[in-house]
Order: sequence, then C-alpha cells, then structure tokens
Amino acid sequence: MPLIIPVFIGHRGCPHRCLFCDQQAIAGGDSFPDVAAEIETWLARSQKHPAQLAFYGGSFTCLPWAEQEKLLAQARPYLADGRIATIRVSTRPDCCGQDNLFRLRDWGVTTVELGVQSLDELVLALSRRGHTTDDTRQAIATIKRLGFVCGVQLLPGLPGESWPSFLATIRETIALRPAMVRLYPALVLAGTGLADLYAAGLYRPLSLTTTVAWLARAKRLFDAAGIEVIRYGLPPSTELAPAVLAGPYHPALGEMAAQRLWFLELRRRLSALTTGQILTIFVSPRDRSRLSGQRRGNLLRLEQLGLRRRLHIVTESWRSKGSVEYVVN
Repeated sequence: MPLIIPVFIGHRGCPHRCLFCDQQAIAGGDSFPDVAAEIETWLARSQKHPAQLAFYGGSFTCLPWAEQEKLLAQARPYLADGRIATIRVSTRPDCCGQDNLFRLRDWGVTTVELGVQSLDELVLALSRRGHTTDDTRQAIATIKRLGFVCGVQLLPGLPGESWPSFLATIRETIALRPAMVRLYPALVLAGTGLADLYAAGLYRPLSLTTTVAWLARAKRLFDAAGIEVIRYGLPPSTELAPAVLAGPYHPALGEMAAQRLWFLELRRRLSALTTGQILTIFVSPRDRSRLSGQRRGNLLRLEQLGLRRRLHIVTESWRSKGSVEYVVN
C-alpha cells in the first residue's frame, strides 16, 4: 500500500447542502488548502515512496476548472520527481462530465471516488442529495470507460432506508463493479438538517448493534464479489467527535464487523456438527483476536449457546492473515 497523503477541501465545490452534511466537522473547514505544504509534511514523516495524493471532502470536479488546476498544479513537481505516483479525488455522481475527467487524467489523477450514499431514489430525495441513481450509473460507467479506478462511498442508515433497501443498494453497487467501497454509517451532526429531524423525533439513527450487523453482511457480499471495503465509518477527529449528536460513531466499526463475521461462521459450522464431533480451526495469530471477539465476546456467546466446548482453536505462526483451515473430527 502506498502512503496516502490526505488533503481536505472542505465543502468546496459542492452545489448542495445534504441533510446529513457538516463538512466543517468532517473535513475541518472550507479554507483553500496549501497542497504543497501538506505533501512536504507527510513525506517528512514517512520514507514510504511513492505516495498517493488524495483530495477528500467537498466535490473536487464541481469546482471551477481554474481551482481544480490550482490544486493539482501544486502536486506536479512531486509527480515529476516520482515522490507522488498518483492522485485520487472525491466528487458527486452529477459532476462527472467527460471533458473534466479527461483533463484530470492529464494531471495525474488515476482514482475517482463517488459519494453515491444510496441507490434508492426515496433515500436520495429524503436526504436532499440532489442527484439520482441514473446519475450514479452514468458516472461510474464514464469513470471506468476513461480508465480511472472507481470507488464508491455509501451511507447506510439515512432517512427512509431499511435493511432491504440497503441490501438492494449493495447488490446494485456490486453489479456496477467499482474497484472499492467505503461504508460510512449515517451520523447525526450538529447544525445539519438531520439534527433538526432527530430533535423533532422524526429520525432515528441506526444503533451500533444494527450497524455492525449491516456492515458485516455488506462486507461478506462485497468480499464474495471481489470488491474491497477500504473504510468503515468516518475517521475520528477532534473536529468530528464534539459534533456527533447521535448515531453509530465508533473508531473500530470495521474490526467489529469482521469479528461478527467470524462469530456467524463459527456458529454455522458448529451448529452443523453431529453428536460427538469437534471442529478444529487452524488460524494465523493475527486472526486470533478477531476470532475471539472484543473481550472474548464471540467465544462467550458460543459458550452461552452450548457450542464453545466443541471448538478447538490452533494458531500456526506460518499462516498468513486470513488463511484458515477447518477440520471436523
């Protein structure tokens, strides 16, 4: 993995104020970033070269081209000398015109991430998103046709969403074949329209337990399709934490989802054993904590179900992470 150098452009460029959005808290403001200074700071911290420059927040391709060019120009010397290999931008599905994308490619941009949020028209409308599912389909097709790596960002738990509608979004996302997905469960942030609905009792965010269940099922489906989930939940920050009024805000959502998948798989296999059989699982030491769960929660739940005594765990140091073998005796 290359070093990722994040540069936040705040709410710049975005033509809409979505119901859930407070970019001040998420990305730390709207001031024009000093890209070169950010690059120098990150390169000084790490000798892991080459790096990828990533513009986060806002909607990069919605900016006037002069502003896009101004941001990208600061990266050009680092691209020229090889310290930066590629550039990533984030944007909206309705700001992906072919001409703009052509120009980005000439400036070294290789990855375009789309804030899709949902592929349910009702959810998009209730969230005041300002684009449609057709916009998303067309944007992904254009991005891939022009040779970019395409990423998709989804926000489970928005108003009007249920597990069936989120499952439909997952399945259509898989059909559209992005290279990667980020899953950012919806949070109630101070100063947003969602906060007003929450205060009026008209919106209830997902609980942490439900969120982990949804994320685990989503991960299983994306993994099976060969689409990597590269992020679960917004990264913690000093700006974000005080702004969160409600919702599944937790620094280890991805870890919790992975642990739940371990529990579900172990329960399935142990429940299928016949009388007297034992399940032995051979794992890497790097997988042992996820298998056991936080505070050994997975093992304790299996014990409560009367299944733990039929499970034997063997760690083998030579195994790579994710290399698992199940043996029934």
